[in-house]
Amino acid sequence: MRAGVVVIGGGVMGTSIACHLARAGVRDVVLVERDELASGSTSKAAGGVRAQFSDELNIQLGARSLEAFARYEEDTGYDIGLHRVGYLFLLSTPEDVASFEAGVRLQNSLGVPSRLIDPAAARRLSPLISTDGLLAAAFSPDDGHCTPEAVVHGYAAAARRHGATIWRHCELTGIELHGDDITAVMTSRGRIATDTVICAAGAWSRAVGAMAGVDLPVEPLRRQIAVTEPVDGLPPDLPMTIDFTTSLYFHTEGPGLLVGMSDPEERPGFATDTHDRWIPRLGAAMEQRAPALLDLRRTGGWAGLYELTPDHNALIGEATSVSRFLYATGFSGHGFLQGPAVGEVVRDLYLGRVPFVDVSPLSVGRFAADALRPEANRV
Repeated sequence: MRAGVVVIGGGVMGTSIACHLARAGVRDVVLVERDELASGSTSKAAGGVRAQFSDELNIQLGARSLEAFARYEEDTGYDIGLHRVGYLFLLSTPEDVASFEAGVRLQNSLGVPSRLIDPAAARRLSPLISTDGLLAAAFSPDDGHCTPEAVVHGYAAAARRHGATIWRHCELTGIELHGDDITAVMTSRGRIATDTVICAAGAWSRAVGAMAGVDLPVEPLRRQIAVTEPVDGLPPDLPMTIDFTTSLYFHTEGPGLLVGMSDPEERPGFATDTHDRWIPRLGAAMEQRAPALLDLRRTGGWAGLYELTPDHNALIGEATSVSRFLYATGFSGHGFLQGPAVGEVVRDLYLGRVPFVDVSPLSVGRFAADALRPEANRV
């Protein structure tokens, strides 16, 4: 089999890239996914979509993606359950308030309608919180959340309609090189001759890069999510609420809530089983910032993998050591929400066009050049 380009990974990033390439008329686009579509990190995401970031590139990628999510059903025919209820960041230290003040100024300059509000206004938006110790909050009404699996399947269907081929249950086993040129990929279903590979393999990207001699410094880290029983009287427009100090967050999930936070004791690795070691820390964060959550029974939950880079920011670009190896990975928790925009960008990089935003500062070369680009507004 021959392909014009092989995309590795069937999550939001891979399917978005494949869809954008196929829609642009690129022939023989093949996407390879070792399991089911959306079975990796995408299906385990909390589904938040936002443009409230501290990094200018992330703001632009987030805002562009929000536009795409808003017209997603019209473009693909898929309902992604988009709720534009906003993101509410709760701020408890003067340092965080100052950081978010600067972030809001930058976001506003780029057209994002975020603003700082007082604790009382924050509680009106998110009545489950306690305002004790709160100094301020940051809110943008354009943000929200949607259903990650629906986004993936919408992109996959559109990619197929435009001629792309998607191989599920097909594992990448190697990348064939002739000198510095890619000549094929090897898979569990056979050899695919190609001169271009795009790595969108998320937490598994380092191994894919190594097959082509490209170091992609991506580490997997387990994150857990809990789902609660139904909650009476939830406002229909409850925002995605994040206590920035503890990283506790929650948003509506059906009649209940989806709740999560980071676990500083978690160590890098590919484990995705659930455990209760994080629950005491979760309970302490709830007691401090949203004590009403303590009374809710957990009815489910899951674990998934963040794909972390050393500066918690994405890797987007094209390798310099081998011909036509592109990558979009390492999003450190904000990959799902940037999927639509990054699909556009990688399409343009492949076609030699100038993307709508210059992503060269996110190339993997920044680590060797000691040009780290940290993102402060992480969840």
